[in-house]
Order: sequence, then C-alpha cells, then structure tokens
Amino acid sequence: MAGTRGDIPVLDLGPWLGREPGARDRLAAELRRACLDVGFFFVANHGVPRDLVDRVFERTAAFHRLPGETKAAYRIDRHNIGYMASRASMQRSSTVHEATKPNLVASFFMKRERSPDDPAVVAGLPLRGLNRWPRELPGFRAAMLAYMTAMERLGLGMLPLFARALGLDGDWFRPFFTEPGITLRISRYPPQDGFDGEEFGAGPHTDAGFMTLLAQSDARGLDILSRDGRWRPAPATPGAFLVNIGQILTRWTNGLFPSTPHRVVNLSGRERFAIPFFFDPDFEAAVECLPTCQGPGNPPRRPPIRYLDHIVAFTDRNFDHRGGAA
Repeated sequence: MAGTRGDIPVLDLGPWLGREPGARDRLAAELRRACLDVGFFFVANHGVPRDLVDRVFERTAAFHRLPGETKAAYRIDRHNIGYMASRASMQRSSTVHEATKPNLVASFFMKRERSPDDPAVVAGLPLRGLNRWPRELPGFRAAMLAYMTAMERLGLGMLPLFARALGLDGDWFRPFFTEPGITLRISRYPPQDGFDGEEFGAGPHTDAGFMTLLAQSDARGLDILSRDGRWRPAPATPGAFLVNIGQILTRWTNGLFPSTPHRVVNLSGRERFAIPFFFDPDFEAAVECLPTCQGPGNPPRRPPIRYLDHIVAFTDRNFDHRGGAA
C-alpha cells in the first residue's frame, strides 16, 4: 500500500497496471481491507493523464457559467441525460438522514455515446439514449468522451482486483461488464453561507452502483461518515482518484463491503465543481449474492435483481424529473 491520506488508504495501481508479478494479489488484499474498514480509498498511478482531468474541470466550469436559459435547453430527459438544475433532486432514499430540503447541486449528465441507429436507442431502452452536447462549447464533447473512455478503461482494469479481494477468479466480474453502465456527472455546488443541518449541496447518501471515481476539486466540501459515526472531511491526494463503493457491490457481497454514506456541504466561500464518474454493471446484469459471501449461517440477505431495476428505482426516488417521491 502506498500509504494513507487521513484515514483513507492510498492504493498504488502502478505495479498492477505495469504487470509486475504478484501485484494483483497484493493490491487485492489492500483493496479488501479498504472496503471492509472505510468504503473509500484513493487510487494513485492510475494512468489517466492529468491534463485530461484538468480539461474536464475547465469545461465543467464553462458549462455551468452558461446563461440559465441556455442550460435549460439541455434539460435532463427520461434517460437521465442532460442538465439537472439546482434543487431538482433530494436524497429521499438515504438511510442515515431524513431529507427535508432539496440538494443545491446542479449537474449535467452524460452516458455512453450512442448513434441514432444504435439498437438500444431504436428500441427506446431505458437509460440508453443520446447524449446532448452543448453547441455553445467547442471542445466540450471531445474532452468528455476522452475522459469517459479513459475512466471506463480504468474501471475495467480494476475489476480483477475486486474479484481477487472477494476470493474469486480474477475474471469473475468481467461477464457482468461487457457494456458497463457509465455515467459522467459534472456538477456545480454553490457556496453556502452556513450550515443548518438540513440544507446540503448533496444530502447524506450512498451511491447506487458498483463504484464511483472522483477527481478531487481544490474547493473542499465532501464529508465521509466514518465507521465510528462521525462526519469527517474527505482529504485530497494530488493526482489520485477518490473511489467509493456503491449499493450494488454491497448487495453482491451480502453486506460484506458496505457502501459508505457521504455528503457535500460547500463552506469554501466559492463555487465547487465535481466530476464523479460512475462505473456500473451492464444494465441487464443479474446481480445475486456472490458464492464467497454466503454459507451456513450466512444466507443471502437480498434476492437477485437486474441492475436496471435497481438503478431505475434509485433515480425514480431521488430525481424530481423521474417523479421523486410521487
């Protein structure tokens, strides 16, 4: 292990990506410990160019500084693609906080790039629509697609580590990720003058999917609920991604790898931008308790579920354009 940052482990992917003998199983053991103890970890030497990350942050800021009527023209659609304004979401499914106010965050969502003749698009399959690229921002589409390609490659490269961390063959997860469900959410959190315990940039929640990879902003605001029940500010590690595991991995592992709640309260005095990348299974993947996470006295706690059904239920509950609590 490369070390820790605060209480969060830092995993050095360099030896694994460089195919160093023994690196996979060493990293898998570190990953297992991080998932058991914290639910968050950093990955360093991940191979994603820093200048690409910087370009995405620059274009994220440029998008959110467009006039409101321009952004509204790209309003989020039924596939969860497009612009979601501030106060248009609420963490209604949180198990650690009863939300009373909508989130302050505003976001623009992108998913896998598809063409109009893509069979999934033609069939109108859920969450498989066309991305909506703002014409007002030259270079925006190219930067975002390059980033999503690099991040998807990183996610796929980490799957063998998760498999070995769970006592499975290294290629065990791969059939469930033949076409990963990928989402890039570029967000703006306005500065908050204070914190009343009820109004959040993003309320306390756990992510719905397999894992989330976050390039850290220089404006702080992300808090993590530690295992001892205290909210702690997330540290930053230059050049590394902060990774957290989501609900579907918790379900796959029968609760062995719990998804850790987190929240955003932006008291930095300036706007905060974030570019979380969500790396999830195929929408049609059937998720059921792993063979290494059940046994006598430890039966599966949840029935099998199609990932699409899981993520649709999550978004229907938390996003106003999907119906919210209605």
